[in-house]
Formats: sequence, C-alpha cells, structure tokens
Amino acid sequence: MSTYKIFTINPGSTSTKIALFEGEMELFSKNVCHDAKSLAAFAAISDQFSYRRDMIEKLLNENGISLSGVDAVVGRGGGLLPMEGGTYEIDDLVLEHSQKGANGVQHPAMLGPRLAREFADLYQAKAYIVNPPDVDELQDLARMTGIKGVYRVIHLHALNLKEVAIRHSAHLGRAYEDCCYIVCHIGGGISVSAHRHGRMIDGFDITGGEGPMAPTRCGSISVADLLNYCEGKTLEEVKQLCTKKGGVVSHTGRSDALELSQKAQRGDPYAKILWDTMIYQIAKAIGSMAAVLHGRIDGILLGGGMVHNENLVKQITEACGWISAITSYPGEFEMEAMAAGAVRVLNQTETAKRYQGISKFQGFEFDKKGMSSVE
Repeated sequence: MSTYKIFTINPGSTSTKIALFEGEMELFSKNVCHDAKSLAAFAAISDQFSYRRDMIEKLLNENGISLSGVDAVVGRGGGLLPMEGGTYEIDDLVLEHSQKGANGVQHPAMLGPRLAREFADLYQAKAYIVNPPDVDELQDLARMTGIKGVYRVIHLHALNLKEVAIRHSAHLGRAYEDCCYIVCHIGGGISVSAHRHGRMIDGFDITGGEGPMAPTRCGSISVADLLNYCEGKTLEEVKQLCTKKGGVVSHTGRSDALELSQKAQRGDPYAKILWDTMIYQIAKAIGSMAAVLHGRIDGILLGGGMVHNENLVKQITEACGWISAITSYPGEFEMEAMAAGAVRVLNQTETAKRYQGISKFQGFEFDKKGMSSVE
C-alpha cells in the first residue's frame, strides 16, 4: 500500500469538505457547513476563495493537522470545458478556466483547483483534479440531437460514478477498463450513466434538465410544456429549475429526500406519488442505459446518499433486477476518489493528463467540411 500523503478539498454549495489521507487510510476529515448569509455576501462564487481558504487553515490549526510532507493536494474540479476522465495537473489554464467558469456553470466546485494549488504551492506538493463534473466521454451516437447544430454534452457526478465502478471492478477481481456497468449516483442530484470499458459513453446532462427528477432538479420534461411554463418568467428563473429549484423543491419547497420518504411511508398521498415517481424515473433511465450497452452489463451500481434508503433500493431492484445484479454503495466516495486518483499518478500506474482548454467534442467531420444537408 502506498504511503503517499494526499490532502483533498471539496467545496460544495453550502459546505467545504477536507480530508487528509496516507495511502488509503484517512487520517483526518472535516465537513464544515457555511452560513447562508456569509455566502450571500459574495457577489460571485470566485469571490469566496479567501473565505474558504481561511476557514480551511483555521480547521487545520484547530485540529493540530500539519500538511508538512504532503505529496499532493487534490481539489474538486469545476467550471471547465468538456474533457476525458482521469487525473489532471492543475496548471495555469485550469486555474484560469475554473475561476471564470469557462463552461458557463457557476458552482462552488470551481473553487477547488485554486484552493488545491494554493496549498500545494505552500507545501511544495503536486496539485491535481480528478474526474471533474465536466468529464465528457460520450460516444458519437449519444451526441446528435433533433436540432441542427445542437449537440449533447453531459454534466454529472463523474467522480463518484467512476469511483464506484472502479471499486466494484476491484471487488470482482477485474479492471474497470474490462467491464460494462450502469452506474447511478442518487443524492441531491441524480446521475445515471453507461460505462463501457473504462469510458462513460452515455448519461444525462443533469445541469441541463435531462434525466430523472431529483430533490433540486426538474429532470426531463416536454419542451412544449416548458415553453408554456416560461411565459411571464425570466430566463434565469427557468434555468434554476435545472439545478436549484426544480424537482422535490418545486413541489414542496424543501429538498430533504429523507423527509419526503418518511411522509410517503406515513401515507401522505402527495409525498408518496412524488417519491415513487422519482424512483420510477431513475428505473426508466437505467433501462435506457441497458439499451445503450446492448444488454451486456456486468452490474448495476447504486451510489450516493439516498442509497441508504432501503425502500429506494428495493423499488429499483424490483424494476431493474432482471437486467443485471444490483449492488449498493451507499454514501459518497468523493474524497477517497480524489486521493486515489492522485496516488495512481504518483505510483505511475496512471499518467497525469494536461487540460487542453478546448471542448473535447469539436463537431463531426461533415461539420468541418461545411456540409449543409445529407447528400
């Protein structure tokens, strides 16, 4: 087992998680919730940098944690243009794009690279990001849409999705690159994805309104219905349905999935149809990914906080267990996944990639040739 020391930083919407690992052993971890009023004082997410950095330093000092001798610092990536999965060095281009949110998505994860680089420079360590939300490994068939010039890209929980797949492969005594899985992350956001031989070849753009309804996201709905809904509303109001105010929040004003499931269990009819519909949509999405993989599936893997709920797992198993064996990995492994990605590079079992700063998908050959129609 490697003895590399890795410090990981994961800025979230309302909290910042930090953890220190030695090899696979977690030496220290802390999740600090931020006061909403404190965060609201910042005009832009990038302005929160000093506030979050100072809080991390305070936590380390209060707990007597020294980063002296740390080999690498890994930050949660965000704000970057679509890229292949893997571990990336945090260079100046990564810093520039993450700070401004080059992909147009404003999320605190975009602070991760800058925070990681700050601490890495301070302790003469390597700085990395691992499988950021901007991972895009779609196969060509998953790109095309019914609108000329509009192509699909995806944003999902790539870090936890890939880590669950890597862990399950190790459990099977196989390499992730040799397996085919349907992998789900079921938490505040819900990602359903198809993995073939180490690549996430299809999935749903959860920040764009695709996929199952989630606690804070609307999921897929009819375009015509959405256009009718847009009347009298601003574009920003409608966009927030995709990431903050859709799904369970739109119906109940709250995003607590546990509370919703408890109300459903007590017989609240509104809560029950809402809870069951969310699970129904997850199962339907899993079925679509089974078709993508042509039924050749080594397992259906469920990760994320809501997987602790036995009713949810039971319903998904009843709906999809005929497709393949279902294995649950409750909770999130984001901190462990970030550390593991750095260790793979330091162990030289994986090569660190360099961010190119351009979208991975640049169109099809017929786009480049200027073809205006099928000939």
